[in-house]
Amino acid sequence: MIEAAYQQGEIPVWTEDEAGPYQTIPYAGEHWHPAGKPQRFAHEYVRAGTAKQLTLFHPQTGQVRAKGVTRATNAVLYPWLQEQLSEILARLPAPADPHPSAENRQQWERWQEGLTVRITLPAFLPPLRLLLVLDNLAGHLTPTFVLWLFAHGIMPLYTPLGGSWLNIAESIQRALTRRAQAGQHPQTADEIIAWLEATARGWNRHPTPFVWGGKRQARRQRAYARRHRLGGSGAYTKRPLAGSKAPHDNGNIQRE
Repeated sequence: MIEAAYQQGEIPVWTEDEAGPYQTIPYAGEHWHPAGKPQRFAHEYVRAGTAKQLTLFHPQTGQVRAKGVTRATNAVLYPWLQEQLSEILARLPAPADPHPSAENRQQWERWQEGLTVRITLPAFLPPLRLLLVLDNLAGHLTPTFVLWLFAHGIMPLYTPLGGSWLNIAESIQRALTRRAQAGQHPQTADEIIAWLEATARGWNRHPTPFVWGGKRQARRQRAYARRHRLGGSGAYTKRPLAGSKAPHDNGNIQRE
């Protein structure tokens, strides 16, 4: 379902995640220093608090909205998310039909197809305007927050247990934190926050769109197409066995 959301272009898709905590410790990385005189870090350091990062990412354009915080509790996360999502919705085109049609509920229910546990949709639903990919955490399932999303035309899509790799926000966070921390030794949590937010602003000057799958997925599909499946297990051969025919959909080899 989440993969289908990334691959469709009708409804904007944003992804959300929280990263951290980041400590006030030396971080490995490259430096611009005279040859033979590398920067050296002290073998002792003081743990002076931690910082976290709240992230909203739009894969289609590469734009990221990030905020550094010392805590990522619901009291901190929800107001920031609501503010940012409201700004995003304000920049989207107005719905063609502000009055929900009979097909409107079907558009919402489409994004729950195949789920074993579904969120109960309200009786009244505004036009669907945005899809939001979130990790399946208890805090993200708070009824007041979910109802706020529904009221503003936002459908939450939760990654399954062990499926955080479906959240593209994980990738942009890894890229930003690597750039912000490489070769640095922050002394305070506020310093970490300033570096993270500055790195996000620099990224947005020349953002890179993210494409789900892309060329790597195409290469994997070509590699799978060159394999010859064997019935009875998940094994395969790189060339067809003599006297065999292509397997049927159930994977069983048919012989004369």
